[in-house]
Amino acid sequence: MYRILHAHHHRTGDKWCIYPMYDYAHGQSDSIEHITHSICTLEFDIHRPLYDWFIEKLEIYPSHQYEFARLNINYTVMSKRKLLQLVKEGHVSGWDDPRMPTICGFRRRGYTPESIRAFCDRIGVAKRDNIIDYSLLEFSLREHLNKVAQRRMAVLDPVKVVIDNYPEGQTEMLTAVNNPECEADGTREVPFGRELWIEREDFMEVAPKKYFRMAIGQEVRLRYAYFVTAQSVEKDAEGNITCIHCTYDPATRGGDAPDGRKVKGTIHWVAAHSAIDAEVRLFDRLFAVEAPDDCEEGKTFLDNLNPNSLKVVTAKCEPALASVGANNHLPAQFPDGIERYQFERMGYFCTDRDSTPDHLVFNRTSTLKDSWAKIK
Repeated sequence: MYRILHAHHHRTGDKWCIYPMYDYAHGQSDSIEHITHSICTLEFDIHRPLYDWFIEKLEIYPSHQYEFARLNINYTVMSKRKLLQLVKEGHVSGWDDPRMPTICGFRRRGYTPESIRAFCDRIGVAKRDNIIDYSLLEFSLREHLNKVAQRRMAVLDPVKVVIDNYPEGQTEMLTAVNNPECEADGTREVPFGRELWIEREDFMEVAPKKYFRMAIGQEVRLRYAYFVTAQSVEKDAEGNITCIHCTYDPATRGGDAPDGRKVKGTIHWVAAHSAIDAEVRLFDRLFAVEAPDDCEEGKTFLDNLNPNSLKVVTAKCEPALASVGANNHLPAQFPDGIERYQFERMGYFCTDRDSTPDHLVFNRTSTLKDSWAKIK
């Protein structure tokens, strides 16, 4: 029932040396607090007979212990000892590192309480150990954020576009939808000009079959704006494209052609003259393998860390994001104070605690599609 240990205690000092054993203290504490369902993981199943025996012999409130399977998720570790090792050895920035499977880590990553509850509802409670696919957690997240996150445009790997036949010095405001899933979120005005930023991966000089983005001689739609056609490129000494020269069709303002012609590709953009810079942290899975604990002889779970779990880039963002953190447009759906957005075509992102009005910082919460599922 008790362990006697003559050692200095961090709180009571040396005045006490008798400590109750787990099986005795567990039932006593539950009974004193009138706990009806004392919920434990499966390894405590063998402790239940002694738990029940003490309660019966002492004739105290009949608390009862119930066991369930521990939640295990692939591509991560759930052991507190191993998570502590990750923190202490500096493999992550702390317990709230957005790659950590902790509540504070999920919060900083941008997960919502609703998405975590939906995930728990989906997996249910089991009596047998199993491993849940991480992509199911991400699916629950995307499902919720798709409904509540406002859309913005941001270019993470920018290359410049110049529309040669667009008037120099002209700026016009185009109307963009804040959230197609929620009409109440309304619209916003987005500036457009002669020089733009687009994603580098959205252009190829020679388009292969079924490539519907920007290419030389291939017409593409700029989101909310015009049809444009790439004509030529500029390159640096290493052969990297530094600028794409295009022409536009003024009659296609808003993204539709009056003659009814169609384009298969639509890409996002940011006007160069009004773009704001932001630090964007692209988080991925902390481990590169499904079961980090399955190691070859002589190796540990640390050898399975994903070297590409964090990449930091400087993005070009539309000016509507300049007011992030001002709390004058914070959606009511996010009472935790973390602003969440869908960067169109790129994924879901949230503000980080390191963000300031002069230096915006966003964390990638999730991509729009599960690229890991494709690899798998």
